[in-house]
Amino acid sequence: MAIDAATVRKVAHLARIKTPEARLEPLARELSGILDWIEQLNEVDVDGVEPMTSNVAQPLRLREDVVTDGNKVAEVLSNAPKSADGFFVVPKVVE
Repeated sequence: MAIDAATVRKVAHLARIKTPEARLEPLARELSGILDWIEQLNEVDVDGVEPMTSNVAQPLRLREDVVTDGNKVAEVLSNAPKSADGFFVVPKVVE
């Protein structure tokens, strides 16, 4: 697929990228080369190949789903500017 300077100018305008006129032709050649390389990927036979997220097959490590209260009340409240009876104290915001 060949890209010309007019296409590069239009894409640069849409992307809000200021591109000097002298740079349009070299960019068109670079982008055409990139698209040619991508077109080569269409030649690869991928029939029967399952999609994968990694090239190494690993089972997911799962942890037991247990609900806890954290048992860290003192540590959490140590960061509060003011606390009382195990709760944060905040100014009243509703009249």
